[in-house]
Amino acid sequence: MDTHYIEQRTKNQTSFKITSHLSSRMNCELLATCSALGYLEGDTYHKEADCLESVKDLIRFLRHEDDTRDIRQQLGAGQIVQNDLLPIIIQHGQDKALFDACIRLMVNLTQPAMLCFGKVPDDPVFRHHFLLVTSHLQAYKEEFAGEAVFGILSETLYTLLQLDWEQRQEEDNLLIERILLLVRNVLHVPADPCEEKKVDDDASIHDRLLWAIHMSGFDDLIKFLASAQSEQQWSMHVLEIISLMFRDQTPEGLVSAGHARSAEEKHRDTLELEALRQKELATKRSRTLQRGTRHSRFGGSYVVEGLKSIGDRDVIYHRNVHHFKNYTHDTGKAVRRVPKRNRQARECKDQRRSALNVRLFLREFCVDFLENCYNRLMYLVKESLIREQTQQHDETYYLWALSFFMAFNRGNGFRADLVSETMSIRAFHYIERNITNYYEMMLTDRKEATSWSRRMHLALKAYQELLLTVNEMDRSQDESIRQSSSVIKSNIFYLMEYREIFLTLLRKYDETRQPHSYLIDLVESTHLFLRMLERFCKGRRSLMVQKKKVRRRRSRGKKKPSSPETSPEALVETWKIVEEELRASLSESLTENTVPFDATSETPLEDQKTEAMVRVQDALLSRLAPEALGLLRAAREVWPEGDVFGSADVEPEEELELLKQILHANLPRSSPPEPAEEEDEDAAELEEDELESVQISEKEFNFLDFIKRFSNPSVVRPYLHLLKSYSKNTPHTNHCIARMLHRLAVDLKMEAQIFQLSVFNLFNKILSDPAAAAYKELVTFAKFVLNRFFSLAAQNNKAYVELLFWKNVGAVREMTEGYGIDRLVEETKPICNYSNRTRRHVVIESYIACLVLYIGNCCFVFCRKGTQIVLWTEEQEEELQMLYEEYKDSDDVLGNLLKKLTAKRSRARVVDKLLSMGLVSERRQLYKKRSRSAHGKSSGKAMDVPFVPFGEENADAMENKTFRRLLRKLGLRPPANEQVWFSCVIFHHFSLF
Repeated sequence: MDTHYIEQRTKNQTSFKITSHLSSRMNCELLATCSALGYLEGDTYHKEADCLESVKDLIRFLRHEDDTRDIRQQLGAGQIVQNDLLPIIIQHGQDKALFDACIRLMVNLTQPAMLCFGKVPDDPVFRHHFLLVTSHLQAYKEEFAGEAVFGILSETLYTLLQLDWEQRQEEDNLLIERILLLVRNVLHVPADPCEEKKVDDDASIHDRLLWAIHMSGFDDLIKFLASAQSEQQWSMHVLEIISLMFRDQTPEGLVSAGHARSAEEKHRDTLELEALRQKELATKRSRTLQRGTRHSRFGGSYVVEGLKSIGDRDVIYHRNVHHFKNYTHDTGKAVRRVPKRNRQARECKDQRRSALNVRLFLREFCVDFLENCYNRLMYLVKESLIREQTQQHDETYYLWALSFFMAFNRGNGFRADLVSETMSIRAFHYIERNITNYYEMMLTDRKEATSWSRRMHLALKAYQELLLTVNEMDRSQDESIRQSSSVIKSNIFYLMEYREIFLTLLRKYDETRQPHSYLIDLVESTHLFLRMLERFCKGRRSLMVQKKKVRRRRSRGKKKPSSPETSPEALVETWKIVEEELRASLSESLTENTVPFDATSETPLEDQKTEAMVRVQDALLSRLAPEALGLLRAAREVWPEGDVFGSADVEPEEELELLKQILHANLPRSSPPEPAEEEDEDAAELEEDELESVQISEKEFNFLDFIKRFSNPSVVRPYLHLLKSYSKNTPHTNHCIARMLHRLAVDLKMEAQIFQLSVFNLFNKILSDPAAAAYKELVTFAKFVLNRFFSLAAQNNKAYVELLFWKNVGAVREMTEGYGIDRLVEETKPICNYSNRTRRHVVIESYIACLVLYIGNCCFVFCRKGTQIVLWTEEQEEELQMLYEEYKDSDDVLGNLLKKLTAKRSRARVVDKLLSMGLVSERRQLYKKRSRSAHGKSSGKAMDVPFVPFGEENADAMENKTFRRLLRKLGLRPPANEQVWFSCVIFHHFSLF
């Protein structure tokens, strides 16, 4: 063995020692096996006699590697691929057995790290091993980026493909598949951003690899495999390779490669440059104005009148007065960390432009592929996907190819016949089904929600491209193509699933799981769909569409669930089951339609607080984690005092610990009265399971009614979220946002839905932007909305308060047309202070103060005695103290106080206040002093309920004698005065429910 070989192996041994995680014995076996392969002398590789057996031994070693992938890490550190395997296949390719074994070994060594570890590990130790394996793969890719390697691979593959199917052996098919897998694995290796700091138009490692593929003719073999009738078994491998070849490219970039810029592109660039120039000039002008005449050491100090500091004094400002407009009390404070579950989703990857020669060759590849391969290959892949003959998630390659090549076809002289395979209703249905499936999986498989979100974005892009292609077919000069487009549109506009898909996606948008680019594509796709639908409706007198109605039928015989066990062992087991579901639900908003108290109950709110705690415990015992979490958060809003249900800024782990304590707590429970046996039988008959059935019918479509469904805060918010990045958006994206908001504000006259403080703050930024001239459409719309708001504010003095809330259709009508019952309740009975409260809190407090029930067009207002006012003012406290001093020696102290108090309150509130003020030391001091002749029991009292008509028709009905006679027969009696339309007394045995 010569000196060069010894030196080479010594270097390999050193690298093995650095990264080894095996025992010394295994290291020696690997080193001995690698030494038996051969050695490289200059450019010549000398193989040993037992080279083939050594390659097979390395394959066996890889079968028994541990979870850290120790074997491939050591082989990667020893550069076995660069120093041994690649020289062997290049110089000793005539040895078929050795060539096959080396290809087999390299397929294993180049396997993606994601497949080796299953996913990106969360554990720091395994994450380190994952990154090491990835770094070795990146080193392999750089070595493959040479014409010599792909030259031998292309020659071998070409020779194998020349064999007829009768002459091909099983080993030949295996070698073809392994060569395709090896090329796929090498193309799949991600770029290293730390090493490849390339700019646009500079050749990266991936570009060099693509150029080697092109120069070796391997790309022609790929096109042959995609089009040949006898090679359809490789269709999925071919599509994977093509998708990885084009992973850094965009259809628009390839279409424009080698061509002069169009007038539209020049105009767009001119607008962008003009906007940047205006911003730069405005910045320079601002700096000039801020530059004072005095030296910076004499900037001076200023007292800001009316703006208080930490104490009672005014703020002292020590900086230049020109910077005061940026002053905030938060200056210098630590930025609060955003929880991981609330962070905005990150983009998948950054775009870069490849070298020009690479883009030109890829452009020619796209042209040839569309003309000769696309329709056939997409048909074969689609059939394999439908028959489930592929691996999991292989449909993503199909979705990518559909969107990429159809977009390229649109830009490169649109020809409908080149993409006829994917231009059908079946394609719409397939993509719509995948979007729905991805969304459901994103909700259920929370650990992989990011991956499902990427797949959902890919499906959305494919759906968008189908719509763009249909829209392009409408402009065709060929009558048959326009007719085909009309047929496709008739189907997608007729079926409810296709018609409402964008409305559903907008309502379900979640910025923590779906990136900014997804929202851009969603908004632009919605704009295109609505524009096509509007144009389609204008050409017809009437349009009939499909309508689906879910009918629910009940199956009898549902058994009442048994009460859960409360033993310590059962509670521990219950918590193990509930904890995992609680962790998955922590990031969701679960308080909607959850009321933690009964506004109709006579039980005081303090007692209902305990009942709410019991309800949370019951939900946990029944293993209903989302319901328990929703009740806890809703109760926290109703009873924020004392942090009984947690503080307002409670952390997730603290919330879990609180729920665990509630589960194990021994809470006082009130025993409910046992119902009669007959009632149990009746309830068993009425208790039923709900089963759903879909009833399909047709109705006449109205475009304006369809647009009304977009008038919803959950739809408007994503648009306004995207509008925040107006300066970075493309002009088309800003136009799509402005057009949708214009439909709501002008077409539907729902501009009040945009009256929101954060929106007005955004409008202020747009109007004060130095480059506002570049956003004329947004500026015009912002001025229109602001003018309408100030016109409304002149008539409605509560409009400024409404800026704090997002408004649905009902709230918009109340704001613009009158508050109706809300105004009636406010004028009838005052309620608590609403400063710094959400709309939900305002509603809850309104129910606490005064229960409002709608029945048809009538409004029944149940004013419960003593619950109208919650907060005590200083004057009211003085009045209470004065009255107590006056009546403290009377027989009924509390009764006299309740009669004389100006602000009527409940007995419990007055007693609590007397105790807190120190006027009495214990409750028994307020007991009524009874005489011995007093009766032991008092008769039941009736509850006064004002019956308030709502609307002119109901007011007229109250004047009708027949209707009054009916009310008397129901047990109601007319009022003693005329302060209300018709008051009555409802006894306890009478119920409106």
